[in-house]
Parts: sequence; C-alpha cells; structure tokens
Amino acid sequence: MEIVDSHVHLYPPELNAAPAEWAAARGEAHWAVLCTRTRKDGRRVQEFPSVDELLRAMDAAGVARAVLQGWYWERPETCEWQNGFYEKCVRAHPDRLSACAALHPGAGAEAARESVRRAAEAGFVGLGELSPHSQGVMADAAAREAMDAALALAGELGLSVCMHVTESAGEAGRRNYPGKVETPIGDFVRWALRHPGTRFVLAHWGARLPLDAEWSEPVRNLGNIFYDTAASPLTYGANTSAGIWREMADASGAERVLFGTDYPLVLYPKNNDANAADSMASLIAEARTGELSEMELEAVLGGNAKRVFAQSR
Repeated sequence: MEIVDSHVHLYPPELNAAPAEWAAARGEAHWAVLCTRTRKDGRRVQEFPSVDELLRAMDAAGVARAVLQGWYWERPETCEWQNGFYEKCVRAHPDRLSACAALHPGAGAEAARESVRRAAEAGFVGLGELSPHSQGVMADAAAREAMDAALALAGELGLSVCMHVTESAGEAGRRNYPGKVETPIGDFVRWALRHPGTRFVLAHWGARLPLDAEWSEPVRNLGNIFYDTAASPLTYGANTSAGIWREMADASGAERVLFGTDYPLVLYPKNNDANAADSMASLIAEARTGELSEMELEAVLGGNAKRVFAQSR
C-alpha cells in the first residue's frame, strides 16, 4: 500500500531559524499567532523541520509521497516567496514531493490567473492551502472576483484546490484556538457549485460538511468535493477522532477522503516526548483503527490522493 500524505507544510531555512522575528519583519502577524504558539508546558504547537527532516519522518512512517501545502499569507509577495521555495523542493525530490501553490486573491484577478498559470507551468499539482477568509479579503468584491478567476483556471489546468476549513465556533465538541478564523461552510459549497470542473479538497474533514444539517443536501451529488484528515486529533480530540474515519466514509464515501497530517503540527501533545515525526506515524495507526475496510483504507491512505492530485503519481 503506497501512502500519500496530502497535507504537509514546510518553510524556508530563514523562517525556520527565527519564526517570530521573521513574521514580524514580513508583516505576517496572523501566521505568527497560529504557528509560533506554545503549549502550557512550553513545547511548541508545531515544529520547523527542514526538507531532509520531513523525508526522514516520511521514511519512518512509511509515507511514499507528501503533497506540500502553501499558506494563506497576508501578503502576495510572501505567497510567491513560498511558491519559489516549494518549486526547489519538488525539483530536488521529484520522487517524494509534490506541491500546491499559495495564492493571494487581494492582488487582483489577472495577478491571480498569472499565479495559477505559473504554478501549472512549474509542475505544481494544485493550489492551497487557500483561505481568503483568513487573508481578510472576503468583503472585497475585486478579491472575490479574483478568487473565482483562479478557481476557474485551476479547473481548466487540472489543478486541485485545497481549502482551509474550520468548525464553527461555539458548537459542542469543537475546538477553538488563538488565531482561529470563521470559514462559513456555505462559501465552499457555492464555490464548488460555480466551478464544477474544479476539484476541491476541504481540509480538516471540511467541518464534516456531509453531516451538516443545512448543507449536506446541496453537496450530496457534487462530485468535485473531497475531504482531508489534516489535524484530526487536534480538532476532534485524540480520544475520539478515530470514530470520524468511519463516520465520514459513510457520509461522503471513502473515495472522497484523503489522508493528511498537517505536519509539522504535533498531533498528540499529551503523549510523552510527542513530536511531529511521530505524529505522522500515529495518525496512520489511527486510520487503521478507524473501522475502514482494507479497500477503503488503501483508497484513503493513498489511492485517492494519487487520483485527486493527479501529478503526484
């Protein structure tokens, strides 16, 4: 069984060396709130590994390929900066890494289309992890137009689109955290309806969209929406998240679920000496206890990602 981690983040060495200072100098305050947090015991919520450390973590977990996801940066130039870094990563390790491109719709429709074209020409397999809500542009009509332009062109060029989705604040059992931004689930449904030729991967189980009382019916027959499992234990709790694998496979079909870790997040912080590398292997182990059949498990752990991110084969 070839395992693909469809949701991994990496950053260039200059960021890894001093994350908070880098963010302050670059004007990326929202990223800093999310990614430089520490837990009560002083340990980081996420780590800042090198490319080689990612490859070693993949080897230890038995992961054949990782799909690098960009970030929803506040500045367009930071998006292009990370895309350049990812292009170098994939060029150096084409047998192990694929990448999705960051995008800032606030730069305008033509700039957005040009970013998508460059990504396709550079061999990227998608756009993502996109979050115009987190970039603060959803109230801007021009930015919404740019977003639609990018999504349409992504579909034409065969690029899948990974979208950052959060659970609604205040709902029972849902986790809140510093920097969390509301992402109304209806926005993703409307994008999928307007762009039926574009494949959408809704991160973090897509807020369990197929189980949503209001939106489950409109998406029932949409063939272009998929869900990844990124950060599942942090979102749903390490003691209960195993049940979501069967729950979502029943609600959406196992063929629509993509394994993803959100590496380098530490997914099981209550474990002694927990780290991001161990989290990758631990989430695979969790998937194997999620009551999926062997055929479903093979699809979720790799087959679906190879189909959705077609160039990652």
